Amino acid sequence: MERNDTASSSGAAPRAAVTVRGLVKHYGETKALDGVDLDVREGTVLGVLGPNGAGKTTLVRCLSTLVVPDAGQAVVAGYDVVRQPRQTRRVIGLTGQYASVDEKLPGFENLYMIGRLLDLSRKESRARADELLERFSLTDAAKRPAATYSGGMRRRLDLAASLIGRPAVLYLDEPTTGLDPRTRNEVWHEVKRLVAEGATVLLTTQYMEEAEQLANELTVMDHGRIIAGGRIDELKARVGGRTLRIRPADPLELRPTAAALDEFGLTGPGSAVLDIESGSVLVPVLSDEQLTAVVAAVAARGITIAAITTELPSLDEVFLSLTGHKASAPQDPSPAREEVAV
Repeated sequence: MERNDTASSSGAAPRAAVTVRGLVKHYGETKALDGVDLDVREGTVLGVLGPNGAGKTTLVRCLSTLVVPDAGQAVVAGYDVVRQPRQTRRVIGLTGQYASVDEKLPGFENLYMIGRLLDLSRKESRARADELLERFSLTDAAKRPAATYSGGMRRRLDLAASLIGRPAVLYLDEPTTGLDPRTRNEVWHEVKRLVAEGATVLLTTQYMEEAEQLANELTVMDHGRIIAGGRIDELKARVGGRTLRIRPADPLELRPTAAALDEFGLTGPGSAVLDIESGSVLVPVLSDEQLTAVVAAVAARGITIAAITTELPSLDEVFLSLTGHKASAPQDPSPAREEVAV
């Protein structure tokens, strides 16, 4: 097979498993993707965040050859998704927003069938199906129709199905939507194990906790465009708004500590907030110099500090700051909507 060298790299720089440049996709008057540029490093998880309609699902569908982009280029594991779709499909796995297994077939038959469709031999397909059923704790239900599975079991079977071909790149499009916390943790564990084994994952999610748990880097989309990207700590620092938490050794010094900060006027009048439950004073700080001055102001009053920590904004706050929206509660799309999801 001829491979496209666009994704290759030289020297010590990490190789990109996915490279996207200028990707555009329209649905009628709706511009679902508006010139998207993206890189996903090998062996990492890239989390893609964005409100409903941001373009996350359309991006995944283009990268998995289900939708042909109107312009731009995408290269996955060395293959151009438009010019080399068959080769691309052999190196990717996809778990969509809802389980796509055949509910009439038993779990084993679902996995065996996919193995045969991927040109594995009968022996290889059986072995791979058995291996994944055991890995996802589904062996006892292997002969039962998938229709009898719980939602969490179907999601695990769907994830197992996406791994039959040992994909180099795995797309997870809101993979834990609708799952209970226990099953969600199980899926997270499997994703972490896959990455530890060398897989590359592109994860779309609206769960901020999920992004923090799994993603090495984040990309934030809105209205079909990439509006921010980087490591989680970089995005939090970009938004700013660090909070300094000061806990006096003597709980009776809590109010005098807040008064000292207000008196020195370092963080604005009335900006010191008492957290009675934790015995702390919270104040916003914008720079390292201001942080140092705040600590000096408290020390000048002779107040002994038991603990002092800085806290960055939560990922929810970052999301709100970047998009102007709160993170929406994920919803299970209907199959009809999935065909045109943007």
